[in-house]
Amino acid sequence: MGAGHGHGHAGSRHRWRLAVSFALIGAYFVVELAYGLISGSLALLSDAGHMAADVVTLGAALVATRIATRPDTTGRRSYGSYRAEIFASLLAVIMMLGVALYVVIEAIGRIGGGTEVSSGPMLVVGAIGLAVNLVALLLLRSGAGESLNVKGAYIEVVADTAGSVGVIAAGWLVSVTGQPFWDTFVALAIGVFVAVRAISLGRQVFAVLGQHVPEGLDAGAVAQDLASIAGVRDVHDLHLWTLTSGMNVATAHLVTADLSDNHAVLDQARDLLRRRHGVAHATLQVEPADHRGCDELGW
Repeated sequence: MGAGHGHGHAGSRHRWRLAVSFALIGAYFVVELAYGLISGSLALLSDAGHMAADVVTLGAALVATRIATRPDTTGRRSYGSYRAEIFASLLAVIMMLGVALYVVIEAIGRIGGGTEVSSGPMLVVGAIGLAVNLVALLLLRSGAGESLNVKGAYIEVVADTAGSVGVIAAGWLVSVTGQPFWDTFVALAIGVFVAVRAISLGRQVFAVLGQHVPEGLDAGAVAQDLASIAGVRDVHDLHLWTLTSGMNVATAHLVTADLSDNHAVLDQARDLLRRRHGVAHATLQVEPADHRGCDELGW
């Protein structure tokens, strides 16, 4: 059975918010990168790299809201194209790690050197970045409570805001002390911050691609709840995984007593998974107690 597409997607209602935020942050990324090269500020360059990864993430969130409503015309994508968001997130992880590595190597090379840093552009561009990020935060805030896709973008912008504050702090410290070391120090801090976020996001991405049990779900508890349904004697071949952010999927075999109402068992099981465990898409096989064959699988 093919996947449903775009039924009541909260993210689609907030697509315009994602689009405006994407345009604002994309434009600011170009400005920050240019002034980072002109001023020689590693803090600006490191934050620009961080912004580049966030532009990819915002773009992925925006595209995902479109893909989620697009029906599959090939007949080969039984779950649709929801995984596009996950692969885009993997690209963001790779970019973020690359940025962090570049910043650390460049910062180490500058230690003890006499690299000149212009604090004026740092302060101006940092202030512009802070304003842009605050506008984006206001745009995404209302949608973050309804859509995990929008929430992910909102968290990215929160991190951008912290980076802008770091750039302003570095520019002020360089201006007051005349020591370019502060630019290097803040750049290293931003680089470590980006690397930590990349590793955290990467773990989530590989958990989805590896079809791990979704975070917050306990397979044992789910099996126990299904087994407690009237007429169910046993539960086996239970599998739980995440298709994409906010879309958990389950399959299970339910062994029923001889006189059970299989239709009632199926309805109760689907309702239990949806209400108690947040699994809206479940494929359930109801079997009589004397059914044989499931234990013949070699994996």
